[in-house]
Amino acid sequence: MNVFRQLKEYYWSERRFLLISVLSLMTATALGLVYPNLLRYLIDDVIGAKQYDMVPLLALAVFGVMAVKAGFQYLHGTTSARLGNMTAFNLRAALYRKLQYLSFPYYDKARTGDLMSRLTADLQAVRDFVGFGFVQILNVVTMLLFGVIMMFTINWELALYTMATMPLLVFTAIRFEGRIHPAFRTLRQSMSTLTTSVQENITGVRTVKSFAREPHEIDKFSRRNDEYKINNMATAGIWAKYFPLMELFANLSVVILLGLGGWMVIRGELSLGELVAFFSLIWYIIGPMWGIGFHINNFTQSKAAGERLLEILHHYVHVKDKENALPLRDEEVRGHVRFENVNFAYTENQPALKDFNLDAPEGKVIGLLGGTGSGKSTVIQLLLRAYNVKDGRITLDGRDIRDVTLESLRSQTAIVFQETFLFSSSIRGNIAYGVKEVTMSEIIKAAKLAKAHDFIMELPLGYDTIVGERGLGLSGGQKQRIAIARALLKNPKILILDDATSAVDMETEHEIQRGFQEVMKGRTTFIIAHRISSLKHADEIIVLDKGRVVQRGTHAELMAQEGPYLDTYRIQFADGPAEEVGSGDEMNARSSACPPSEPVPGVMLREGVPGDPAGREVAASVHGEVKGRGLIH
Repeated sequence: MNVFRQLKEYYWSERRFLLISVLSLMTATALGLVYPNLLRYLIDDVIGAKQYDMVPLLALAVFGVMAVKAGFQYLHGTTSARLGNMTAFNLRAALYRKLQYLSFPYYDKARTGDLMSRLTADLQAVRDFVGFGFVQILNVVTMLLFGVIMMFTINWELALYTMATMPLLVFTAIRFEGRIHPAFRTLRQSMSTLTTSVQENITGVRTVKSFAREPHEIDKFSRRNDEYKINNMATAGIWAKYFPLMELFANLSVVILLGLGGWMVIRGELSLGELVAFFSLIWYIIGPMWGIGFHINNFTQSKAAGERLLEILHHYVHVKDKENALPLRDEEVRGHVRFENVNFAYTENQPALKDFNLDAPEGKVIGLLGGTGSGKSTVIQLLLRAYNVKDGRITLDGRDIRDVTLESLRSQTAIVFQETFLFSSSIRGNIAYGVKEVTMSEIIKAAKLAKAHDFIMELPLGYDTIVGERGLGLSGGQKQRIAIARALLKNPKILILDDATSAVDMETEHEIQRGFQEVMKGRTTFIIAHRISSLKHADEIIVLDKGRVVQRGTHAELMAQEGPYLDTYRIQFADGPAEEVGSGDEMNARSSACPPSEPVPGVMLREGVPGDPAGREVAASVHGEVKGRGLIH
């Protein structure tokens, strides 16, 4: 019961319903014991003594007892249901609350399908046991206790012989529980894997169909479905092995009673009424013992489910507020960010940042450039305290960000991710998501700055248009512009753009960049981008490679020296002379003028490290391969 002791706080507040349920069921059980005594009285004292006028009165008495018993059973059913539902409500709320505050390291490994299985099937199993199963086990104990006491009061010798097989039944039930619990845990894990497979397939259905991988997905699902079937069959095999044994030992008691009890009636050592009462009591006992397998099954399933829920509830939160953490006050935050000798690694063998230093005064724009795995996004994740730094520190206006509350820190920042997520809600609701109170005019202003207002007004219901799950029904560029509007509406002290314009065309990007010039004023901005055109206006550009800073300076300074930044520029603007820095409009004009035959190296640059000769060779080889296949001319 250790699992349920740990879950006590979620059902103990409803203990009054537990108490009423237990008392009601025990009262109904006790009333059920009146029936065997009435049978004995009917046979020995009424029929045997030929007092037939007592039969109607006796029948009314039986009816009255059964009616009262039914009333207590109804009370038990309603209070048990209330107890189970309130427990599920409390647990569900606690689990959801914990999931909100679990840090990124947990979600790096968690699977959506597994979490959904825990919050549905596992939660239901715990609900059923707390609401009904626990009380039923108490009822089994009560029925056994009352029944055995009555049997001993009738004839202790016959009671001993009849109960001789009960220890075998109890021993078999204990062995059954020991085997069935790990089997049920394995079964629930395989069910989670199966659920995850379905969830991933539905989420990625467009990818599956675009690559014609339906047969592969069917085969993958079949393997996991087969694994679930095998585990189910193994569990059923354990049940099939032990349940007949428990039934056999239970029925042996009946055989002993009929044989020995009948012989005692013949010898006059036992009355016929007492034998009938004994026979009724043995079934009164065997019934619960017979169903003990079901109760053990219910208990074991709920215990396995409870363990999986406790794994979430007890999971350590890596990033949380310190005991003495203080909130940031809006009027005091200026936005001066410093990284001081920061080192960070996701795992021991996966260093992400090494001796990273950065000084971003308030109102300055910092650009981050580098290939995949260079550490760009890690800088932003550490600033948001998605993870805690291993060595060094990060300060905001001179205060270590670990000394302030997470909510107040993140309320001062707004981020636009490269992979845009929209909720199944209206466009207005998606834009206003990060702000508690906002007017429609403010929403429209943010949308106009993000160059989203025009296409929104062309939709059937404008800002009240409901976007599909994950923003389906909108193009990638449209979703990204809504995300940009959402960030701008928040009016943060620190603005983070993580390749925020990657899904829009060059012309729209240029318009959004011009809008950014206005909103960046007075706030510290971090820009992660692969396009030079998105970074050239930054006050400082930092080029990262494998977690280290390999270049830093303004656009003009970096263009004046050989290195990864200049290599990136030459690839992206291969049609123009590398020496020309030019104005912003000229730069965008050259970007737009890139001929269709040159996009592949630019794309490959996002996967390789800028300035890395091997990366350029891969880009060139892929470009040649694609061209050789006739995909570009």
